[in-house]
This record gives sequence, structure tokens and C-alpha cells, in this order.
Amino acid sequence: MSRRLTLPVPVCGSPRADPLVAPVPVRTDVLGQGTSARVSESRRAARGDRDATLLVGHGMQPYDISHRPVISAPADRPARPSRNDAEAALVEHYPRLVRLAHTVLPPALGRHRRVLTAHSLVQRALSGADRSRRGPARPGPALPAQRGHDDPALAWLRERVVAGALRTAARPSRLRVRPLLPVVLGLRLFPRAGGDGELALERELGIVAPQIRAAFALRVLEGLTPGSTARLLTAAGVADARAALQDAERLAATAGTDAESLLHGAEFDACTVQTRPTDLLRRRQRRLLVVLAAALLLTAAATATVTLRPERETRETTAPASLALAVDPARLVRAPGQLWADTARVDLTVWPARGARTGDTALLSRALDAWARATLPPTADERAGLRVTLTPGAAPAPPIAPAQLLFAGTVDDTAVVLLYDRRRLVRYAEPLTGRGPAAVELALADDTDVTTGAAVVVGRDADRARFLLAPWIDRSAVRDLRRPSRDGAPLAVSPHGLTDPVPRMAGDCGRAPVLELRSSARIVEDHSFLLADLGDLTPAHLSWTPPPTTGTLARQPREATSAAGLAAWGRSACSLTALGGTGVRAVNRWEFAEHPLPGGVGRATWTCTRAEDGEGRARVSVAVEATSGTTRPVPGPVPEPTDTAACSRFGQHVLAGTYWTAPSGARHYLAAGSRRLTGVTARGAVSASVRGPLLAVRTTAEGPVRLTGTVPGAGEVRGWGEGGLG
Repeated sequence: MSRRLTLPVPVCGSPRADPLVAPVPVRTDVLGQGTSARVSESRRAARGDRDATLLVGHGMQPYDISHRPVISAPADRPARPSRNDAEAALVEHYPRLVRLAHTVLPPALGRHRRVLTAHSLVQRALSGADRSRRGPARPGPALPAQRGHDDPALAWLRERVVAGALRTAARPSRLRVRPLLPVVLGLRLFPRAGGDGELALERELGIVAPQIRAAFALRVLEGLTPGSTARLLTAAGVADARAALQDAERLAATAGTDAESLLHGAEFDACTVQTRPTDLLRRRQRRLLVVLAAALLLTAAATATVTLRPERETRETTAPASLALAVDPARLVRAPGQLWADTARVDLTVWPARGARTGDTALLSRALDAWARATLPPTADERAGLRVTLTPGAAPAPPIAPAQLLFAGTVDDTAVVLLYDRRRLVRYAEPLTGRGPAAVELALADDTDVTTGAAVVVGRDADRARFLLAPWIDRSAVRDLRRPSRDGAPLAVSPHGLTDPVPRMAGDCGRAPVLELRSSARIVEDHSFLLADLGDLTPAHLSWTPPPTTGTLARQPREATSAAGLAAWGRSACSLTALGGTGVRAVNRWEFAEHPLPGGVGRATWTCTRAEDGEGRARVSVAVEATSGTTRPVPGPVPEPTDTAACSRFGQHVLAGTYWTAPSGARHYLAAGSRRLTGVTARGAVSASVRGPLLAVRTTAEGPVRLTGTVPGAGEVRGWGEGGLG
């Protein structure tokens, strides 16, 4: 049954008659003394004298905001409106402002406190209005604002609401003071649970910075232009509004065209709320405690100030509404066994549930519970006895919807469960011998494909690892990159897709084992590829881009299973050891230049190795290799960039140089660029200029050199540089 909570202002939309609505005994001092009368005066002038209600309970529809055009706010900060104008704007746009505040506030506040804080921020925004200019009340119902224009009073309130929400979010949790008003006693309020799309958007907003949430809400929810959004954020105290706006635009692009409709859904509606009682047993204990404390004070005839903290919100009220469903093993998603063979999306989402214990409800329940506990602070009691590992980029958040079950079984005296929520891969490991704690590992695993979603580590020790292979893998072998001319050794796979143990890469680079897998002809013909175990849940895909030819088209990355590709990776295999545990998903070795060495003593090959993680960030290294077998790394920028386009399809121009000493003792400075460079200039310890992408200068210098290259239509290209210069 729905319930109605009467408030002294029109809070969440127009009231409606409902003979079945019953009042609930809740104290709600919404605007405080002295404000209700002024708002009533403004309300009568603007909308007529009528009661207003905050609708709470089940079955109520969310507040509906129609689509609005993009609004261009004034270039300057909005002036303080008169008290009447501010009150009328607040009453008219109250649900809109509350939704904005609720979106910006951090989910860590908890659902009940977040709702009350959103209302408090909007109501307190009125306090800054110009009391000296009360002005006349707005005559009659206000006409809608003209297209492309914003109400000055609304713009002023919007800025104050966003600034207040950002200040609240910036405070440490221990310094966040609960709002004095409004007050709700004996009940917990929270928005109704939304659909999967709303829950996914809420999760994404919860892991970004407050200023990004604010920019996202202003652009998508309020419809402000980028310039107006940046000005408002700057006025609200955001140091780098441009960066926040760029991150918000990327988030909006990820959310897609439904972002606005999702933000107007029930999950973000802090006006249409549900109620639950507080912990009744704890409330009774607190009443008893108060009585005993009062008796003790009277007996001792002493004066004391007793501050009783509000009861701590239980996990049930602070966790997402869907957590109970997400940790229910009966709701785990199980893909059909042959879905992978008849779909255009070949990735982890089409993996069937495999393993001998997929029906073990107790094991699955422990795995889901451990996943939820793994996202708690490390000092929490619930984390005791649980070892947690987070791969870079993986969000430490509990499941918000039922996950997909990939595997449940026993691997080397350990019960293992693999779960996937379309963004993160989760491995739960429980020792059957009773030695050691259970372990949970979370890894970023979105946007996988036929190669990056082809294998998952199910067990690993210091010397070996075992993998679960994708259902589309037909053949598997183990190959040593350090011995590229040797054929791979066949790798046995169980009916459930589990491999035999595979040796790990030696610390001294004496061996470099990789998986050589071949996809089934049911999805792609004659496709084999290499995967390297770098210490994460998913092995990294190794590819190779051969050196340029005399043609005009750029060479594209390709699988490194050919004789030339294997030989190339044989020279770079030892560089993979530096990438362990960094969340790398794919590594490409690009041979961007090749030329004879001075004196006719062989050839030099210039390589750029790009290692990308699941979020698209990359680490890049450049080296020059001689036919004698020596490899010389070219020092790059300092500090090393962790998010660069260099050596990708968006950074195809590269230039690097280094000193080289011939077997005869002659010293040279060598520089080489990618195929489109038409000139190279060296300055510093070596001064020279040549046409074309190659430079070789005999010199006795030893100092740093600054390189620049010329690319038609693209200007100058800075060199990767010696010692970080360039």
C-alpha cells in the first residue's frame, strides 16, 4: 500500500487524490521555521493555494521530465535573484534540482542519507537569495522559458546546488555531517530500483570523480552546452573543469543515446521513494539505553551532555537494491552450450558454464559472497580471512546484477569459480586442504574478442599455470619464444576446457613459454595466434607488424605465428618480463625501420613495442636490434608516459636515435623514423640534417641529441630521443 507524507511545500510534483493513501507517523521539518510561510506566499501566487505531498511507497511512477533543448547559460555568473523569484523557481523546479543533487552526491553516503542530503542541499540553496530585493510575486502560472534561454533564478539555484553537492562529496566520510533538515525518524528512504541500464549507469557514476558526475549531469540531465557547463563547474570550485567535461563526454558516449532517459529513471529519482523501517530490535535497545542513562544521570545528580549517534545504516540499506539478487546463485546467467558457434559476438559472453561443480550451490554462494566482501575496505571485519587481488583498472565494486557463470570445479586441490559481469572477470579460489585463506581476484575484461577472450587462468603457482580455454579453440600447443625454430608441443585439454600445466616464463629469460591456439573453423578459417601469461587472469595477445616496404600503404598488425613473426618475437621475448601484473591485454611489436649498418657489418632493425591494458592505456618502448643479436633500448621520455598514442594506428609517426659503436671501434650516431618521414634533423651533441627517414653520422660526441623529423601534412615529429630528450 502506498503512503503519503504531508510536507509544507510542493516537493515532488503535483498531488493526486488517493482514497487508499494513509498517513505515516514521520516528522518532516522540510524547510525550517520562517521559510514555510514565505514559500506558501510564493506558492499561492505562482500555482494557487493547494496542498503538496511527497509520495512514498510502492507502485508510484517516477517524476517525468520532458525532453528539453540545449540551454545556453549567460557567460557571466547568474546574479542573486530576489527572495520571491528564488522561492518560486525552487518550488517550480524542485524535483529537477533534487535529481541533479542526488546524481552528483557520492553513492558512498548510503541511499537513505543520500536522499536526505539531496533534499537538504536544494532547500538550503534558497538561503543565499537577496533578502533586500523581495520583489513582487510572480503573477499566475509561469510560462515556459523561451527555447535556448535559461531562467536566471533557476541558473543561480543550479549553481548553488552543484557547488554544495561537490563540497559534500569532497569531505572525508568522517567529516560529513548529516543534514539537520529534513528529518525522518523511524524510517529509511531510498529510490526505487531501476532496470539493468540504470543500475549499470549508477555503477559507472559511482566510480568516477564527483566533478565528472556533475559535468555529466549538467550536460545530459540539464542540457547545458559545454561552455555553460565549464563555467558553472569553475564557479562551483572545480579546478580543472575542462578535464572533468572531457571525462563526462567520454562517459556519455559509453552510456549511449539512452543516457538522458536512464538519468530520468527511478534509480535517480530522490522524490519518488520507498520506505523501510529501521532496525526495530536496535531501536528498542537504544530506547532502553536512553532510559538507563537518564536514570543514572538522575541518581548521580550530575549534568552531562549525551550525544547519541544515529544508528549506523545496515548493509541492506547502503548496498544497491539489486545486491540480494546479484549474490543469489540461482540467478547466475548460464550461456547455451553452442551459442558461440552461431553469433557475431565471439567473446566471454558466449562461454558456457563448465566444470564438475556448476551445480554446487554452496560453493557458488560462497564465491558470490566473497566477491561482495572483497569490495569492502581492507580494515573491515568481513574481509578477514580473504585475500583480494585487483588487476589495474578493475573497479572494487560489488556485483549489481546477476553475473555469468563460466566455470566451477576443482583444479589442483582448489575449488575454483569463474564469474563474469560483462566488465570484470572474477576468480574465486578456495583451498580444499584447509591451508591458506580463500582468494578473490578481479580483472578488467570488457571488450574481449576471439583472441583476448580465448583463455583464462584458473590456477597458478611459481612455476606453472593452468588455463580454461574458450569453447571455440580447436587446437592448442605450447611454444618457446626463445627457440622460434622449434615446433610447439601439443597441449592436452580436458572435456571441460582445462589445460594441462603450462610452464611459466623463467626469471632469467632462459625460456619464454606461450600458448599457440587455433580457432575452430566454425567461426573463422585457419586462424592461429599467440597468448603470453604475464601474471594476470587473462593472458596477453601477441601480434607483430613487419617492417615497411616500398609501397605506400602502411603495414597492419598481424598474428605472430609465421616464421618471420616468431623470429621477431624471439628477439623481444625477454622484454615481456617487465610487463608482469600490469593488466596488459595485448602487445604488438612494430618494426618501423630497417637499414644497413655503417661499414657493411649487418643490418639494424628499429622496433616499437606497445603494450595496451583493458582501458586502452599503453606503455611503449623503443629499441634497435643488430643482426649480431645485440639489442639496445632507446631511452624514452621521463617520466615514462602511461597513456600515449605512440606506435598505434593513431600515432604512426615515430623517430628515435642512439649511439652505436662498430666492431672496428668507430662511433656513430644512428637515427631512424617511420616510412612517411621525409627528413631528419639532429641538434645538440650531434648536428646533422638529411633527407629521408634515416640518419647515420660518424662522431666522437657522447652528449644528448634532440631529434626532429618532417612529415608532409603533419608538421614536425619529435624524436623518442636519447636520455629522454626529443
